[in-house]
Amino acid sequence: MKDSDFLVPWDKDNVTVNHTEILVLGSGIAGLFTAMKLSEKYEVTILTKKHISEGNTEHAQGGIAVALNQDDSPEFHYGDTIFAGAGLCNLEAVKILAEKGPECVRELINLGTQFDRHDNDELDFTKEAAHSRKRVLHAKGDATGGEIERALVEVVRSKPIIVKENYYVIDLLKNIKDEVAGVLALNQESLKIEAWLARAVVIATGGLGQLYKHTTNPEVATGDGMAAAYRAGAELMDMEFIQFHPTALMLPGAPSFLISEAARGEGAKLLNFRGERFMKDIPGQELAPRDVVARAIWEQMKNGPVYLDFTCLERPHERFPKIYGKCLEYGIDIATTPVPVGPAAHYMMGGIRVNNEGETNLANLYACGECACNGVHGANRLASNSLLDGLVFATIITEKLKDDASPLSAWDDIKLYENDKEYAQKASLDIEKVRREIKDIMWEKAGIIRKKEGLNQAYARLEKLYEEYLPSPEVFDLEVGNMITLGLIIVKTAMEREESRGGHYRSDFPFANKHMQKHSVIKRGDDHVRYVSV
Repeated sequence: MKDSDFLVPWDKDNVTVNHTEILVLGSGIAGLFTAMKLSEKYEVTILTKKHISEGNTEHAQGGIAVALNQDDSPEFHYGDTIFAGAGLCNLEAVKILAEKGPECVRELINLGTQFDRHDNDELDFTKEAAHSRKRVLHAKGDATGGEIERALVEVVRSKPIIVKENYYVIDLLKNIKDEVAGVLALNQESLKIEAWLARAVVIATGGLGQLYKHTTNPEVATGDGMAAAYRAGAELMDMEFIQFHPTALMLPGAPSFLISEAARGEGAKLLNFRGERFMKDIPGQELAPRDVVARAIWEQMKNGPVYLDFTCLERPHERFPKIYGKCLEYGIDIATTPVPVGPAAHYMMGGIRVNNEGETNLANLYACGECACNGVHGANRLASNSLLDGLVFATIITEKLKDDASPLSAWDDIKLYENDKEYAQKASLDIEKVRREIKDIMWEKAGIIRKKEGLNQAYARLEKLYEEYLPSPEVFDLEVGNMITLGLIIVKTAMEREESRGGHYRSDFPFANKHMQKHSVIKRGDDHVRYVSV
């Protein structure tokens, strides 16, 4: 892989320079909560790739897990998270998540988030896979993320927070001390590259599901924040661990629309093409950990379609209005007809390596939410812990930054882009074709089931694309550049982890290896993946 700090060339003399105190990249639950809380002390600017509400948070259906139910406790939540994480959880981070979760969710409610309640006004909790208690709060049935996003956007809009929509962050900027000092971003309205300097940068850019042919993630989820951090020298951790959601709508011509795990929590059953329940003899049945259910469906799909049967539920159109409406668009009434489903890339357990306070290995750079990895999810995230993760560790970062923001760097102290002659030899590639090829490679060779031969083939092809591909400063092209970079990292870490654990399954190494109970760490310039103790 070429060793370059920047995705595209830029001229320091032809860049508009903007200043702010805290720069937040991304406008999902993690980014908005961070911005809201830090705005009490600092001037905060949010840069977001599209509209403020466009991202993974808005698409989250099932809910947010939190130990607020009468028969629940943070200890139970802690235990379930550890169990799902398949031996790779950071125990201290899980303790923080479970114990700080209730106060953060109460704050979310106080900010105006309307979770579903019973007639007596008590919060309505549901159960999802690998949870021992009903602890998943939901809103408008299956539109939880949208309701949380609505409430947070409303709060952010009411505060003196600068929100810049349609800004694509290309790369991080560093000063002569090698500290992160801001970002380089493409203003998609003026089509000009701008610099934004800040005392601290918080990356909250979400996941990378768009690397895969089938995904529940929106089009913006191309891992841009992770790739930019990697180029700047930040460590990435546990990148081989991708969670494939077991149940996405699987119809020719239809998008991979998420069919929430809450449906199985309420009693919907999985059926094979013969109409048989194939999960009934597996521990946990339909509510086994996601990796178990996804692989079971994958195996059944070799013989024919798999269905999720809602017909045993009472009034499913009221409990799951979003799913009901989407399926109806394709002629399926979930109250009477089983829904064809299959696995789809859903969540990245790995990401930018951070400590329990959200700090990366680079000065002034923080990360939270799906793009970050402190080991809280281990090898397999517990259902509905993702929104809570964004909320809790955004709060932790704000507590850290309230006492610890560096001075603003001067533009003269920002490191220059050094001209690379390779840019004069740009290969003429069909960008849309390259993007499709990446998604096919990742799905077929680095997807739900992996093996050495396929991973080697994937790495060789992606490496060739990496050497040939030099993006122009346009969003679609820049995304493809990041997709190639991250694809190589995922494949490399998957090749070197010769075992099966959580979201990483090797058919040639089908069992967990106790000697591999470690986090993988990769950094730009390293020839090999290194491993650190859990």
